[in-house]
Amino acid sequence: MFARQSLSRVAAQTSSALAASRGGARNMATLREIELRLKSVRNIQKITGTMKMIASAGLAKAQRAMVAAKQYGDANAEVFATSDEVSEGKKLFVVISSDKGLCGGIHSSVTKATRRAYTGIESPLGSFKVEEDTPIMIIGDKAKAQLSRVHAKNIQLTFNQIGRDVPTFADAASVADLIITSGVEYDSVVLVYNKFMSAISYESRALEIKGEKALAASENFKVYEMEDDFTRDLAQFSLANAIYSALVEGHASEISARRNAMDNASKNATDMIGSLQMQYNRGRQAAITNELVDIITGASAL
Repeated sequence: MFARQSLSRVAAQTSSALAASRGGARNMATLREIELRLKSVRNIQKITGTMKMIASAGLAKAQRAMVAAKQYGDANAEVFATSDEVSEGKKLFVVISSDKGLCGGIHSSVTKATRRAYTGIESPLGSFKVEEDTPIMIIGDKAKAQLSRVHAKNIQLTFNQIGRDVPTFADAASVADLIITSGVEYDSVVLVYNKFMSAISYESRALEIKGEKALAASENFKVYEMEDDFTRDLAQFSLANAIYSALVEGHASEISARRNAMDNASKNATDMIGSLQMQYNRGRQAAITNELVDIITGASAL
């Protein structure tokens, strides 16, 4: 009788020890998963921190270029000072973004403004109605991918590899030349771009650039005796000026948005590391406790 009780007691202790060992194995597997995830998050935090420092260094450079490029925008503003209203006639939309990501919703900002202009709801052009067949030209692969879903038939020309570094006037002049020689008919060009407001904010804006016919029909230009090529050259140069100013503003906005996005990502990684470290410590403590229980149980069985 005593032998049977001893055997049953040993069997019960053995089964409980096996169950505890299985629980310990599960805890070890869970701890291993948490450890791998911690390592992954720490590596991501290093990457986002590095990208934040690079963006911070590039932001100062982009701001200096933006200040220098504002002179081109001011020159255009003087030319079109008396024609701020939205003109009638056929328009050409030029959407300005870039090829790079990891900068928040800055590319979605210009594409949403373009879509609003076509629908007429909160349009950046005010109450002016844009025709459904109005052509679109896009600078940057990110905006191209988004607008291709809705306005694929309107897209006439796309550009990439522009503004990988700080944009130059040569880049803007090349884009303006391709727009002019593309064969697309228009009376004015509407630039949709991101305007740099501060190091933490930007806004999507639409800027209308008058074409050759609109400038020739302006009352302020009619009072002067000008050669036939003057208005054409002025329209082309004004378009290049405006594109350059918009490219530099958009580049500064993108660098600022990327810096803020990487800063937020680094903070989120820090919070996640703290949470995972807490889970790892609790699991490790539970595993140590189970091992102590196994040792005590084995010692009492002997």
